[in-house]
Amino acid sequence: MTWSEMRPLLEQASWETLIMVGWSTLIAVVAGLPLGVLLVLSDRGGLLQDVVVNKVVGQVVNVGRSMPFIILMVALMSFTRWVTGTTIGSEAAIVPLAIGGIPFFARLVETAVREVDGGLVEAVQSMGGSTWTIVRKVLVPEALPSLIASTTTTVIALIGYSAMAGTVGGGGLGDLAVRYGYQRFDTGLMWITVAFLAVVISLIQFAGDLAARTLHRRGRGGAAPALRLLKAKEPAAADIGKVA
Repeated sequence: MTWSEMRPLLEQASWETLIMVGWSTLIAVVAGLPLGVLLVLSDRGGLLQDVVVNKVVGQVVNVGRSMPFIILMVALMSFTRWVTGTTIGSEAAIVPLAIGGIPFFARLVETAVREVDGGLVEAVQSMGGSTWTIVRKVLVPEALPSLIASTTTTVIALIGYSAMAGTVGGGGLGDLAVRYGYQRFDTGLMWITVAFLAVVISLIQFAGDLAARTLHRRGRGGAAPALRLLKAKEPAAADIGKVA
């Protein structure tokens, strides 16, 4: 197959992969972020401590993460058909991709939020901040660099899942590599597809790392140092009041 024949196939497959990964990442982030935060808040010693909720949510996340994606796709076929009206194509592949990405991202969010300095949470609590205020003003902003890195990891994982979805009619670059590269013995196209995926993943990783580092540097002068300074001044202000 010549390059002029390969190019439209690669363009179409890349567009299908972009749609699948883009929508599934959006759904995974929107649903996984609150789920991950809930796992932290409901844990022992958390702001909303509830052992039962934490165990139930944690177990659901664990099951979702442990299930191989190809099995998840098969198990969700009836649900996928109910949502999209079909089990073939890029639109159908978004459903299992999103459902597989939610628990994956939720665990990464949990890890990122747990890394936030507990002293900042205590400082906001001492100023009368509510749980929602702590989540919105402290936990998420302070964990943002790690959350960007987690999103990057999720996107890369979903690209791998989308290639796997292509092997069972999901479309995209995986489908192109299997139908043309493997089944028609066009190894040239297959290796071009593999190289293209490697370049795309490297670019995504570079962009994600750059964004995380930039946010981390900017965060050094942000709200966290101010809260630490406020917390340090509180005892001094109390002592002055006693002397007066």
